Amino acid sequence: MELYYSFSVLIVLASFFSYLNLRYLKLPSTIGIMIIAMLSSIVLVFTGSLFPKTFDHFSTLLQDVDFTEVLMGAMLNFLLFAGAIHINLVDLREQRAPVIIFSTVSVVISTFAVGALLFYVMPLFGFQIPFIYALLFGALISPTDPIAVMGVLKDANVKKSLETKVAGESLFNDGVAVVIFAVILQLAQGSDIDLSFTNISWLLIKEALGGFLLGTLLGIGASNAMRKIDDYKVSVLITLSVVMGGYLIAHSIHISGPLTMVAAGIVIGNYGKRTAMSAVTKDYLNKFWELIDEILNAILFLFIGFELLIIHNITDYWLIGICCILIVLFSRFLSIYIPVRLIPFKNKFSSGTIKVLVWGGLRGGVSIALVLSMDEGPYKPLLVGITYFVVVFSIIVQGLTVGKLAKRVLSVEEV
Repeated sequence: MELYYSFSVLIVLASFFSYLNLRYLKLPSTIGIMIIAMLSSIVLVFTGSLFPKTFDHFSTLLQDVDFTEVLMGAMLNFLLFAGAIHINLVDLREQRAPVIIFSTVSVVISTFAVGALLFYVMPLFGFQIPFIYALLFGALISPTDPIAVMGVLKDANVKKSLETKVAGESLFNDGVAVVIFAVILQLAQGSDIDLSFTNISWLLIKEALGGFLLGTLLGIGASNAMRKIDDYKVSVLITLSVVMGGYLIAHSIHISGPLTMVAAGIVIGNYGKRTAMSAVTKDYLNKFWELIDEILNAILFLFIGFELLIIHNITDYWLIGICCILIVLFSRFLSIYIPVRLIPFKNKFSSGTIKVLVWGGLRGGVSIALVLSMDEGPYKPLLVGITYFVVVFSIIVQGLTVGKLAKRVLSVEEV
């Protein structure tokens, strides 16, 4: 009953905030909802002394929801599948080289660049943090968030090739980032783990290739099943079972659930739609997953906005938070610029494309979920605070301007 109560409150607030945004702010849905939620949080903070029961009740509601488990264990699977099912495999194949490099090599470059810069900058603001925790922040903040990126790209009107690069990178980099984060977190917490190249390589192969293989098998199996019945109601149920059952399988055999969902979505969205569905089934399936995407995105960004209520003393971190925004942007630039200059990609990257790739690398709920998954300790409040500053800036400022930037810098360039 408590779960139903919490979910009901979130749905009511998400629908109300969506209405306010559409009626008055007229911003992209996810960004508008998050801004209204943040403003509501600020109002609750300042009026908490006047209405202590309301403030405490709402804070307790948020704290009772395990954001990490809700996002990483449930919502992310649905959102990744919903995004991947609309990815065109032909477009993705044309951009496979930059997508693979940006989702692997770039994540590693960014992790170490953010970690090193943060470690040397922290003392200037009166904070001391071990290098391993600075590196941990680099790992959790480096992956671009597929939910934030794809939500904004819908309204940005960038060219298809650039959209595929950004969306493809954001869909595939979670597996690598989660493995790096897990390894560094175990080191930070003093766990005894094997750091040999063979062991780390095996972890990446198991997570990534295992996820791709399972997702591909699920996608092919579901597509073949749908081809034999071609009923839109059953087809929708089959895709739901792929997401929910597929995650259970991936979790039980310790492979990447997110990459499983991406692979399954791409297979069903291309092979399945082409060979197994009538126009009616395809239409219903597209609309169903678009609705799921919109509803869960609204709830997720509502969560992000209201996280402000449960971050204690966030004002203590505003200076270092602003500095971290600059560090993350600079590290993002390095992680794009270095591979582009050293690797002979088939299509050359213009300076305008690099700017859009850097500015379009949004951070979102995945970074917040990872930092909240840390055990309680002396450095967690600091890392949570600066992560929130980076994510909020990324979604609001970068998210609202990436489309305009793309139009301005790419108006005379081919992407």
